[in-house]
Amino acid sequence: MTHYDVIVIGAGFGGLYAVHHLRDELRLSVRAFDGASGVGGTWWYNRYPGARVDAPSSPFYAYTFSQELVDEWLWTETQTSQASVLAYLQHVAKKFDLEKDIQFDTWVTDASYDDALHQWIIETDNGESASAQFLICATGALFVANTPDYPGINEFAGACYHTGRWPHEKVAFKGKRVGVIGTGSSGIQSIPEIAKEADHVTVFQRTPQYALPARNRPITKEEIEESRENWSDLRKSMRHRGGWPFKTVRRRAAEYTLEERHAVYEELWEQGGIHLAINSFAGVMAKKELNDEVSEFVRSKIRETVKDPETAQKLMPDYYFGTKCLILDNGYFETYNRDNVSLVDLREDPIEAFTSSSVCTKSGEHQIDMLVLATGFDAVSGSMLQLNPKGRNGLTLQEKWDVHFDNYLGTAISGFPNLFMIHGPGAPGVFFTMPLGGELTTAFISDCIQHVRKEKLGAIEANEEAEVDWRNEINDIANHTLYPQTNSWYMGANIPGKPKQFLGHLRGSQYFDRLEEVVENNYQGFTLR
Repeated sequence: MTHYDVIVIGAGFGGLYAVHHLRDELRLSVRAFDGASGVGGTWWYNRYPGARVDAPSSPFYAYTFSQELVDEWLWTETQTSQASVLAYLQHVAKKFDLEKDIQFDTWVTDASYDDALHQWIIETDNGESASAQFLICATGALFVANTPDYPGINEFAGACYHTGRWPHEKVAFKGKRVGVIGTGSSGIQSIPEIAKEADHVTVFQRTPQYALPARNRPITKEEIEESRENWSDLRKSMRHRGGWPFKTVRRRAAEYTLEERHAVYEELWEQGGIHLAINSFAGVMAKKELNDEVSEFVRSKIRETVKDPETAQKLMPDYYFGTKCLILDNGYFETYNRDNVSLVDLREDPIEAFTSSSVCTKSGEHQIDMLVLATGFDAVSGSMLQLNPKGRNGLTLQEKWDVHFDNYLGTAISGFPNLFMIHGPGAPGVFFTMPLGGELTTAFISDCIQHVRKEKLGAIEANEEAEVDWRNEINDIANHTLYPQTNSWYMGANIPGKPKQFLGHLRGSQYFDRLEEVVENNYQGFTLR
């Protein structure tokens, strides 16, 4: 069995940076494992038509640690495509020679902690074993595909694809009747593309969405040059502005008339991206009346776009704006004006069965040749529970997280010494720019590892008391907003039986300040031994 200083699980944004930083900056021996055949993580698997970063991304959905990398990579669109993100990560892996320390096509099937040796021992699906003092889980917030257990779904005889596990070869929709279940991010992105080619598309909507116009466009030469010249300052501003370089506008709604507020909404709608959510008025995610106003504004835009009033009504979300994952729209609502697209609202017309060639809902049978499951993920906690590491005294993570996803800082877990998560439950994750968030989290993990090694200690482990305090802090922040009032994957509500708990941290800049404070206060909340 080969021993390393650090084992990393995952080769997406977080895993790649962890390998680079720990190997090249700290000079540690590192080995990473990934079940895919190449780098990319989430971006390796999510190859469905129309897949893009669901935020205004270029050039900010990228690593920030290397000016040289910034200068040599050319982003072409404001909303980056999956192919561009994957090509970028492949370029990064090649530039920093990362693949030599990554083992692909290898799933970690067991990870167990040896308390006597202060080591993690992992086993893989090809029968190999390896050990390391430290285990870093860069397993992804959106990795474990969620496939609802619809009655009789296995009876369907046609091709069936999950957007989160899309095949590498092109899927031909021409001449096909395609059923798409789900209208979250992957559904809203893929449905317009599928409809351009398919004979007919039947959309089975589980929950309507507040999709905002992406206004995707080519990046200008001037924008590229400006970002490169000012990258150091941009990185600092991103660190303190929730992961984005632009400053948010905090208008006070009471200082504007209703007519003036609507003018602001119109301006931000035309601007596109997430600006309506973050740049309209202070308190839009906390004040019900203000949120209702923005919600109705977005619903009015859906009514304007979708020609058939009955279809438009089915597309109307009735929960608070922004409390589900915000989605950027590249022609989704316009797609319902096509003759070859129909909508089934599963809230009033639920799926009851499948046949070999159809989906049967309460109202009748819908003939299809192909089924696309755009049904999302067991988000944030799912990949860690799939790994299900065993900590001290054989405690499994599934046992630990049976009631609450208790951990400390979204990175460490009591009972699991020397194990660290990137983007775990309670970390900013999707509420921050994830590449930069991964870099900052890895810097904290690096401090922990260096301290243990410098002091010739065996282990660092989160305290149970610190975990409880952290959970209460996360919930307190969330409870001052409208997020907990909506059933969303942010709350774990999309997975039957999953504990209902807010899975993110809404104050990303303060969170990373907190990580620095923990280090400065001699690793407060941890036990070192």
